[in-house]
Amino acid sequence: MATYDLIIRGGTIVDGTGAEAFTGDVAVKDGLIAGVGTITGDAEQEIDATGQIVAPGFVDIHTHYDGQATWDQEMAPSSWHGVTTVVMGNCGVGFAPAKPDRHEWLISLMEGVEDIPGTALAEGITWDWETFPEYLDALEKMPRSIDVATHVPHGAVRAYVLGDREQPGAVPTEEDIKQMSDIVEEGVRAGALGFSTSRTVLHKSVDGELVPGTTATPEELVAIGHAMGRGQRGGGHAVFEMASDMMREWDEFGWMGKLSREAQVPVTFAALQSVKKDMTLDEMITSMRAENDNGANIVAQIALRGNGIVMAWQGTVHPFTFRPSWQTIADLPWADQKAKLLDPAFKKQLLSEANDYSEAPMDIIEVVMVITQGWALQYEMDPDFDYEPEASASVNARAQGAGIDPQEYAYNMLCAEDGTGFIYLPILNYIDGNLDFLHPLQHSDDTVNSLSDGGAHCGTICDAASPTFMLEHWVKSRRRGDRITLEQAMKRQCRDTAVLYGLEDRGVIAPGYLADINVIDMERLKLGRPWLAFDLPAGGKRLLQKADGYACTIKNGEVTFEEGKWTGATPGGLIRGPQRAQLAEAAE
Repeated sequence: MATYDLIIRGGTIVDGTGAEAFTGDVAVKDGLIAGVGTITGDAEQEIDATGQIVAPGFVDIHTHYDGQATWDQEMAPSSWHGVTTVVMGNCGVGFAPAKPDRHEWLISLMEGVEDIPGTALAEGITWDWETFPEYLDALEKMPRSIDVATHVPHGAVRAYVLGDREQPGAVPTEEDIKQMSDIVEEGVRAGALGFSTSRTVLHKSVDGELVPGTTATPEELVAIGHAMGRGQRGGGHAVFEMASDMMREWDEFGWMGKLSREAQVPVTFAALQSVKKDMTLDEMITSMRAENDNGANIVAQIALRGNGIVMAWQGTVHPFTFRPSWQTIADLPWADQKAKLLDPAFKKQLLSEANDYSEAPMDIIEVVMVITQGWALQYEMDPDFDYEPEASASVNARAQGAGIDPQEYAYNMLCAEDGTGFIYLPILNYIDGNLDFLHPLQHSDDTVNSLSDGGAHCGTICDAASPTFMLEHWVKSRRRGDRITLEQAMKRQCRDTAVLYGLEDRGVIAPGYLADINVIDMERLKLGRPWLAFDLPAGGKRLLQKADGYACTIKNGEVTFEEGKWTGATPGGLIRGPQRAQLAEAAE
């Protein structure tokens, strides 16, 4: 018999710790890394990684595969981008616990907050559970290409306890808070890696109602934090995750610091640069560090590029969504829509019209008003598109160069490639017109790479490609400022994310760690052009993006993807609670 199951030979090993890269071999046995360096034994399978990077599989801690994970084994698009572990149940939305009469309500909440088609969720989810532990049992039944872990979501917990009383502004009783705390503690003891909530007015159900956590009191949140601490002391691991508008009057960092210190759990929040937020990003980071200096453990989740919308005719929204002419064709099949859009007479009529908001939901109106504030904020996504675009790439600048009106230029862009053109609008993280502010944050131990939203915002973004963007842009090809080293990038996306969530068995290339490995050809690494697919249950749409350069991805020692194509292998499963590397066994 062969000594090992797999040997990866001659690659440049970037081990995930931040240490300098080195050339060597990696041996795998029984799903674990068995040796690193010069390997003399043989193996059932060998991979020649000469000239390629050998690094840990990526750990993505901010995703929304809560529904998709119950029906899909491939777990795309995250799995296409070197991700071998995801944490879902973020932003307070999810599907457990769930009483039968709240199924539709939970779907409408997820659809409204995360732009996942409700029809797809309704058809795809089988609801083989009611309690949170039963949801974990259901997840555990299906093997996947990657590992999944989850939070206990606040929205589902409040709906379960308050029932019909769960309305915007509802104030739970002491007994309600006790019941919610018991559910969260039970969830952590069963294997959840934390609890999540949302406190932003941007997060609403499909009916326009604020998500439950928005008006929750600090007393409720701190009580839940104590429940997390009890679950953690019982052998679990619990991270408190939150999205918030960070209104100064709410004193978010005050109660987050109190919760972290008293419950002895880490608290993590979405840290984004936004003109809409009451506090600037710099103020958030300063406030976080003040609490940490006082004994708290708060970590800022940062995105690595501008967060916003990729607009297309078939997407959720585009610059002409509320033109009367568009509304006359909005519900037609795509073939009929395209025929109209390519008709010069239809184009002339639409461009002559003003937006009509009379029948529009307020949250969509707000987005469209941002879109229509200026073509200088929108960018043409050409074949070599740079996600840190200069002003010269804006619709406004290119329209001036072409000598036509910006709205006509935008219309033409959307009609490119047989009506499948895209426009990029970075609403967040692009106030300065560059990403310079993110460079120092990527070298801070109190921040973590996150906010990919994998599986969500199906009609507007595909930030599940964030790990690839990190390597292509920040390591390889950034032109407008400082880059980061390959070693730092891998540490950020592998080890740092894993450790925050108690997953100390992965994110490092060393004996005793899980054999979750990427073999990457950095010379070929490049994001592909986005496209809209209609492959969710009930024909639901989602914006997808692949990449070249991933020679292979390995999960638990099995090759799951080769040159971007799924092999059909499903060595991944459900993560329950904290995980430890088998270092003693490796030493033996």
